[in-house]
Amino acid sequence: MSWFKKLFSKNKDKNNKKVKKEEEFYYASQRQLIWWRFKKHKLAIIGMVVLAILYFVSIFASFFSPYGVRERHREFISAPPTSIRFISEENGLRTPFVYKMTREMDTDTFQYIYTKDKSQEYTIRFFVETEPYNLLGFIPFRWQFFGAEEDVPIFLFGTDRLGRDLFSRVIFGGRISLFIGFAGVLLSFVLGCFFGGISGYFGGAVDEIIQRIIDLLICIPTIPLWMGLSAAVPRDWGVTQTYFAITIVLAIVGWAGLARVVRGKLLSLREEEFALAAKAAGCTNFRIIYKHLLPSFISFLIVHITLAIPSMILGETALSFLGLGMQPPAVSWGVLLQDAQNISVVANRPWIMIPVLFVIVTVLMFNFLGDGLRDSADPYSN
Repeated sequence: MSWFKKLFSKNKDKNNKKVKKEEEFYYASQRQLIWWRFKKHKLAIIGMVVLAILYFVSIFASFFSPYGVRERHREFISAPPTSIRFISEENGLRTPFVYKMTREMDTDTFQYIYTKDKSQEYTIRFFVETEPYNLLGFIPFRWQFFGAEEDVPIFLFGTDRLGRDLFSRVIFGGRISLFIGFAGVLLSFVLGCFFGGISGYFGGAVDEIIQRIIDLLICIPTIPLWMGLSAAVPRDWGVTQTYFAITIVLAIVGWAGLARVVRGKLLSLREEEFALAAKAAGCTNFRIIYKHLLPSFISFLIVHITLAIPSMILGETALSFLGLGMQPPAVSWGVLLQDAQNISVVANRPWIMIPVLFVIVTVLMFNFLGDGLRDSADPYSN
C-alpha cells in the first residue's frame, strides 16, 4: 500500500500546483499576463536582447571603439579586416591574437596590398589603459574595451579610403541611426494620435479636412517627398540641427497611417458607455479622447511604435545614402554607405558594406520584438 500512498500523494501535489497556477492566472494583472505570454515568444526575447546590446554599445561607443571616429591611419588606407586568431602555428590553441599587417604597392595595379607578418604574435588585451577622454562627453575616463600589445592596429571591419577604422565608425554611427528612430516615431506618434483623435471623435467638416490631407500625404511617393523636404535643409547647418531636421522630415511622412487607424478606432469607441459616461460627468472632449478612448487600445499603439521605428531607421539610412540626409563629418550608417555607391569600390573593398548588416539586423530584431508584443498584447487569445 506504500506505493499507492506515494502515487496518491504525487497526484495530490500535481493537482495543488495546477489549482495554484490557475489562481495565479485568475488574480494576475494585465501587465503580468502580457509579460508571461511575451516570455514564451523566443524570437521576441532574442530581438529584445540583441537590440539592448546594440543600444548599449552605441551609447558607450567611446569605450567599445578602439579608435576615435575621425582618427586616421595613413599607413592603412583601405585595409582589409584584421583576422582574429586563436590557433598559433607554434603554440597551438591560445588566447586571441593578431598578426601585424605590412603594406606594399602593386606596380601593376598601383594599389596597396596588405600582407600578414607572421614572425610575431600580438595578444589582444581587454580593458586596456589609453589616453584620457570623456565617456558620454562628461565622465573622465581612460580605459577602452580591447586593444593589442604594442599598440598594433586592430581593424575588425577594415578601414575606409581615408584610413579610418570602420568598426569604430559603425559603433558611433549607431548613435544617430538607432536613436533617430525614437525621435521620429515619438513626433509622428503625437501627430497621429492628435489628428486621428480629433478626426474620429468630432467627425463632420474637421474629419473631412484631415482625411483629405492624409490622402494627399499617402498619395505622394515617399522618396520624392523626402528629397523635396530634405533639400530645404540648409547645408551649412551643424550635426545637431540636421539631426532634428531629418527627424521632422520623417515624422511629417510617418503620422498619416497612424492617424487613419486612430480615427477608425475612435469612431467605434466614442458611442460606448464609458465614453458617454465620461461626457455626462462633465469631462472635456480632449480629456475623453486622451484619458479614456486612446488608453482603451494602448496595446495597439505600443505595437505600432515598435514596428514604426525600423521604418524611421530605414528612412534615415536611405536619405543619408542618397546624400540628402546626414552629411560628413556626421557619422551614421547611411553616411558610411555613401562610399558604396560605386560598384567598383564595392568589388575591391567589400567590407564597406558591413553597415548594411547592422541595418538589416536592427530592422529584423525590431520586427521580432513587434511580433512578440502583438501576440502578447491580448493575453486572453489562444
